[in-house]
Amino acid sequence: MKVIPFKIPKPSKELIRYQVDCQPYFYDKLHQHPEIQLSCILEGEGKLIVGDYIGRFGPGDIFLLGQNVPHVFRSDDAYYQHDEARQSHSIILFFDLRAFGEAFWAAEEMQEVKEFFEQLSGCYKVCLAEPDNFVEQVRQLHHRHHLSKVVGALQLVDELMHKAALQRLNLADQMHNLSEREGKRMEQVLQFLVDESHRQLTLEEVASVANMSREAFCRFFKERTRKTLVTFLNELRLSNACQALLHSDQTIASIAFTCGFANLSHFNRVFIKTIGTTPRNFRRQATTNKV
Repeated sequence: MKVIPFKIPKPSKELIRYQVDCQPYFYDKLHQHPEIQLSCILEGEGKLIVGDYIGRFGPGDIFLLGQNVPHVFRSDDAYYQHDEARQSHSIILFFDLRAFGEAFWAAEEMQEVKEFFEQLSGCYKVCLAEPDNFVEQVRQLHHRHHLSKVVGALQLVDELMHKAALQRLNLADQMHNLSEREGKRMEQVLQFLVDESHRQLTLEEVASVANMSREAFCRFFKERTRKTLVTFLNELRLSNACQALLHSDQTIASIAFTCGFANLSHFNRVFIKTIGTTPRNFRRQATTNKV
């Protein structure tokens, strides 16, 4: 059994599943499924967590995930406030390779596609010259049926193979195919860190969430994220800080404390080391680019 197995609601022999998610916030549990997933974000912002990767997602982003890759699209806190003006909206395609059958993949014409799918071992950001046109092609699959739907989906795969640049996001595969027990433990830890990163946390407190000793938890976490707890927490806090710098008028000191940093000097050091510039310059450059 796998970590939080997520069963895609579809007929057992359906090759391509077209799904629209439109709700206040996206499904926020760490999960995995055997289908390859193509996600087009239309509305909504938040954090994407996949293995050792913590990053932002927002409107216009396109992501491709391989089989059984644990992931979570965690919407920002504002989307949990029942604000009708905010919504999370995405279009998702699920490719069920098992439903195609062995004979299909044995055909010479399908070898390139088979190799492409087999190499998808993580999560990728899809970069295209004309992303809007690609998303519109995905939308059109909703109106296509039977063979036309399959042909249209394979045409999209052809674009991904030959016209898109796939930027690998997670570098480690340690979270690939976690056991159910490991996955549940990891999901609890990640959820706790996302919810509580705004305050000071001790190693003992986080280890207790996993019901592990300090030493066992450090090994468990490092093996599956390739990061120490401190590094992971800093990246999580920096992600929140960057959003506050872009979208609020708070002072830099206030943002540092609100996001969980103990003092301003530590925040500045971590920000420069990770982002490559000071928080002040980051805000100034973002403001300049908007003009």
